[in-house]
Parts: sequence; structure tokens; C-alpha cells
Amino acid sequence: MHQSSTDSRHRYIPLTQSIAFLLRKKRLLGWSLLLFVVTIFFTWLTYQLCVTFIDGLTAGFFSSAPETVTLLGWLQHKGWLVLKWLYLFTTRIVAFYLAFLLAYTVTTPGYVFLSASAEKLQAGDLYEEDAPLTVGGVLLDLYEGLKIAAFGVVVTVAALLVNFIPLLGQILAFLLYTYFSALMFLDYPASRRRWSLGTKLAWLKRHSGHSFRLGLLPALVSMIPVLNIFIIALLFPVLTVHATLNFTRLELAKSTPEKPQNGH
Repeated sequence: MHQSSTDSRHRYIPLTQSIAFLLRKKRLLGWSLLLFVVTIFFTWLTYQLCVTFIDGLTAGFFSSAPETVTLLGWLQHKGWLVLKWLYLFTTRIVAFYLAFLLAYTVTTPGYVFLSASAEKLQAGDLYEEDAPLTVGGVLLDLYEGLKIAAFGVVVTVAALLVNFIPLLGQILAFLLYTYFSALMFLDYPASRRRWSLGTKLAWLKRHSGHSFRLGLLPALVSMIPVLNIFIIALLFPVLTVHATLNFTRLELAKSTPEKPQNGH
């Protein structure tokens, strides 16, 4: 019984349960819809700018395919095709993440409010109120968003570099994107506590299983061409609430003593 209780206090909250929680709270749902519109606008706008800029740098190389008259030309053409598809796959993911990072930074105050509202509903009397909303507080939230965004650029560069390693590189890159995605969502409840980036990363390491599951879906969505912008913008409020509920459950389990079981 004792072990069962301990496990329940640290049990992962599935996404379906988080969605049901969000749908029951009309204020959370309304705020989520507003954030969805703002997020998709900034992500789409920046994505288009990134793709246009990147394609402009490489337009000369991919504008005309090598001739296939000779055997050597045929081999060069096949290599060119493979390189082109790898280029398109990699640059679109990079452009998506860069665009999403900007949208993430701009909308950080709104998602902090959404996360805090979800945490307050879940924690009840154990919820610790924030300081009053001020311009300084909003600027601090933006600063924290910028720090995560800058870290995201480092992760993106690292993922690009390891991609050159066959198979293992793709696995490592996916893991980087997965844990970074988890970090973005966990940043909202963690920033309420004024945690440093190092503390947030330590939390990810300490709860690596939860972190992987929280970041897996957004990492998979980022690999879907074209539709990834719409899907991630739609999911972002849901995933924010989902990450907050899991984060809050673990933090409450750590800060509150376990109730003794009957017969112990």
C-alpha cells in the first residue's frame, strides 16, 4: 500500500486526461483559442521569412538538375536528388523551429498566464500566488522566453551537426528536439518559481521519463511538412496545460508529506 501511494503521487497524467481538464474549464478554453490564433500567425509569418531566406542562399545549386546523358551524369543526378530531399527535410524543420521559437517568445506572457491558471485549478489551496502583474514582470517573462529561444538555437545547431552521422545522428537529433520541446512547455510553470535555466534542465534530467513523454508529441509534429505549423499552434495551449498538470503533480508530491495508509 505504501509503495502504491507513492507511485500514484508521481504517476504521469496522460494527454487525454489533460484535454478533458481543459475542456471542462471554459476560461482556460477561451484563453487557449486566443493564444492559438496569435501563435499560428507569428509562426506562419516567421516560417515563410525563414524559408524564403534559406532558399535564396541555395537557389543556384538546386535550380537546375545535372544532365543524365552519361552514366556519370546519371549518378550525379541521383546524388543531387538525394541531397535536395535531405536539404528540404532539414531546412524545413530548422525553419519551423526558428519560427516557432519567435512565436513562443512573443506569446510567453500569455502562456504563463494559461499555465498559472491551470496550476491554480489543480493545486487548489496549495497554490502559491504570484506577485501582482506588472510591466517588469511581463518583461521578465519575455526575457525568460528569449533565454529558452537562444538555447533552442544552440539545440538546433547541434541537431544539424549530429545529423551528418548516419542513423545515430538522426536518433540523437530527435532526442534533442524531444527534450527541448519538453523544456519549452515546462518553462511556464518553472518560470513562475523564478527558476534558472540550469535548474530547469536539472528538472528535465531528474524526471527524464516524464520529460520524454511530454516532448515526444511536439517533436513528432515538427517533422510533418506544411501542416506542422497549424497542428503545433493548435496543440500548444493543450500541451502547456498538459505539462503544467504533470509538473504540478510532481512538485506537490515533493513539497507535501505523504498521507499514512490505514493499518500503518
